[in-house]
Amino acid sequence: MSSPHEIVRVELGPRSYAIDIASDNLPQLGDFLAERGQVSHAVIVTDENVQDPYALRAAESLSARSREVAIMVVRPGEASKSIDAAAALWDGLLDLGADRQSVVVAVGGGVVGDLAGFVAATYARGLRFLQVPTTLLSQVDSSVGGKVGINLPAAKNMVGAFLQPLGVLVDTATLATLPDREFRSGLGEVVKYGVALDAGLFEFLEGRAAQLLARDPQTLVQTIARCCRLKAEVVRQDEREETGLRAVLNYGHTFAHAFETLTGYTALLHGEAVAIGMASAARLAERLGRVDRALVDRQRALLEALGLPVRGPKLDPRKVLSAMTHDKKVAHGRLRFVLPSRLGQVELVENVDQAEVRAAVRGK
Repeated sequence: MSSPHEIVRVELGPRSYAIDIASDNLPQLGDFLAERGQVSHAVIVTDENVQDPYALRAAESLSARSREVAIMVVRPGEASKSIDAAAALWDGLLDLGADRQSVVVAVGGGVVGDLAGFVAATYARGLRFLQVPTTLLSQVDSSVGGKVGINLPAAKNMVGAFLQPLGVLVDTATLATLPDREFRSGLGEVVKYGVALDAGLFEFLEGRAAQLLARDPQTLVQTIARCCRLKAEVVRQDEREETGLRAVLNYGHTFAHAFETLTGYTALLHGEAVAIGMASAARLAERLGRVDRALVDRQRALLEALGLPVRGPKLDPRKVLSAMTHDKKVAHGRLRFVLPSRLGQVELVENVDQAEVRAAVRGK
């Protein structure tokens, strides 16, 4: 039986690119990049957890096709999505003699991809960029769509840019060494796609929870490809978040970003915060009469089956509301929430009573 292999296209005219999804395709990275243009200088950005073995394997593959390959390493964790970390990478690129012919290759999870992409977008007014996501969360979400950026102390992802990559290479074999908590965190974003965009995917996840948790290669490739296709279609229609359509991808995130900010980006992994945020958003939707209790319970059951939290840390609901005012979906000072109307469909909702939001935060 041949290994599963999927190609997903992100159609954006001259900025279109392919997502190559398979198991053990990292050794083909050099060829994958060379097919997208001549490369004489590749700079890998990675973190201390991924440097050995994956960044080193990526460098070995790139070395066969590039005259010069360098590796820059950052500390793992959300704290590296900072102005200081970006400045260190800018200085590093300068020391390496990087110029407009260089390519930045992000090898790591969402933090590495967001940070490296932001540095690529801003250094020398823009370098070419390639994504090699090594966590489930980054493989299904953050590596696709061109959003790159860093955090401010008071708000997540508030400084950034849009930079579409040359391509994305997803090697599901990199998930074998991912800690269980990190792997489950990625499943939070997977569930998001089902609730927000694809009831069929949600049903697939309900029937394949055991295979997913066992990291079955066939199930992983199928799941990741389906999520990437869903995101690619949304990005095709609303690349720069100008029509509001792309906001559907932020289901659960208004709550999640507030929880992350108030806990200093350390208590919760992003996918865990999203899972809690989706549970909160579903409760809010029920309180507003948009969905029934059956959807709330069904979503909670799937999240729990995948080992994800549905109750957040004890936080003052007023502080949560205050943190939400920094959310990028705020318009003219008014909070807006992505809320389900049925399984597989969400909508952007304005003018929500703050008392209802506070109740949803408290778990009511």
